[in-house]
Amino acid sequence: MADDSICLQSATELALLIRSRQISSRELLELYLGRISRLNPDINAVVTVDEERARADAARADELTAAGGSEAPTGPLHGLPVTIKDAVEVAGMRSTGGSPALAGHIPAADAPAVARLRRAGAVVTGKTNVPLWSGDIQTFNELFGTTSNPWDLSRTPGGSSGGPAAAVAAGLSSFELGTDIGGSIRIPSSFNGVFGHKPSFGVVPQRGYLDSVGGGGTEADINVFGPIARSPEDLLLLMGVLAGPDPDDAAAWRLSLPEARHSRLADYRVGLWLNDPDCPIEAAAHDLLLDAAEALRRAGANVRDEHPPLRLAEVRALFDRLLLAAVSVSLDEQVGQAISGPHRDWLLMDRRRAELRQAWTAWFRDFDVLLCPVVPMLPFPHDQEGTVAERWVLINGRSVPQADCLAWTGLVGVAYLPSTVVPVGRVDGLPVGIQVVGPYLEDRTSLAVASHLSELLGGFEAPPLALS
Repeated sequence: MADDSICLQSATELALLIRSRQISSRELLELYLGRISRLNPDINAVVTVDEERARADAARADELTAAGGSEAPTGPLHGLPVTIKDAVEVAGMRSTGGSPALAGHIPAADAPAVARLRRAGAVVTGKTNVPLWSGDIQTFNELFGTTSNPWDLSRTPGGSSGGPAAAVAAGLSSFELGTDIGGSIRIPSSFNGVFGHKPSFGVVPQRGYLDSVGGGGTEADINVFGPIARSPEDLLLLMGVLAGPDPDDAAAWRLSLPEARHSRLADYRVGLWLNDPDCPIEAAAHDLLLDAAEALRRAGANVRDEHPPLRLAEVRALFDRLLLAAVSVSLDEQVGQAISGPHRDWLLMDRRRAELRQAWTAWFRDFDVLLCPVVPMLPFPHDQEGTVAERWVLINGRSVPQADCLAWTGLVGVAYLPSTVVPVGRVDGLPVGIQVVGPYLEDRTSLAVASHLSELLGGFEAPPLALS
């Protein structure tokens, strides 16, 4: 059997190894299960494993590989062992949303996004940890405890897809399916040094999302499902599998994401919004963002320090109100009603969002992508006192409310735009990522620039713990 460091290769590379029969799905699964057994007790990223079903599915995948030919078609993810965020329903596997209220919840059907991964050949191995109802920028809950950052176990991997991102960084899964309403793919991707893609809103079905008891049957405003992986090529591969209409709409609707705007980096027009007085960035992290922009400029891209004519604080205020309305179903009835507000208020906010989206559309006529921060702070020590609204973090030696740190992710999410997170380096051994933001429905454009940037900066690097 191969050295288990093979588990740190990209999903694209692993799929090729299986197709070329250099490794079997069963062999790869056993390597991942071994890594979970050895490394997960310290990280606590994977909270549920179904070894019996995974082994049966991997065996069937190997039978198809052995049969070969057109009579045994295989998908682009054929034989790849994967884990799924515990906020997403997986048939026959405990799926809790991080809540004791769903401790015994075993769905009868896969979420549509999970079903697409299975049809493409993925072998679902287990579930990864989340905060209660995916409502935190850290990852801990009463059921499964705390997930730690594989770069520094004393620090958070972020949230709410902290378990998924930590699992990908540590080589416990070939890739992950996460969710993102306030930065839940992007923050953990940045904090763990991996790649993540927040798709354009509506591109990937989000039914099967567990944000409350009885949830999963409707789509939440702002929220998306998206991939977390070890390369931008993986993200592109996975978006090709995940993107498409909800099954209820598929009889009449089709989705065809446009190709990237350009094939050459030199043809890209890149705007920058790398800092702002309304949400200042940790100075050493800001230096890395500047270096990333300069790398694109040196490689020939047209990089300009310009951004849409928006005020970050005003956009964040709109995002905060729409986010509270969207997550109000996760709270008890009295609190939920208090923070959601009257429906008329939501309609007026939605009008303001439409104006905001038009401003982005106009800006993207002159630019192809925007580079901006993911969050202003570095991965911070575990802090589970109170709620997000009551906690603080240090940025440039100053205490800042944690809730204020969603300004950069909210800027993008409230406008329904696609964003790809790329690792750009580390500060004191802690990863830092950058957002590559593209025009609405032009996910392939942000992914293309992310791929160029990754190539320039060196791509994924595993944390030392993952190499032990």
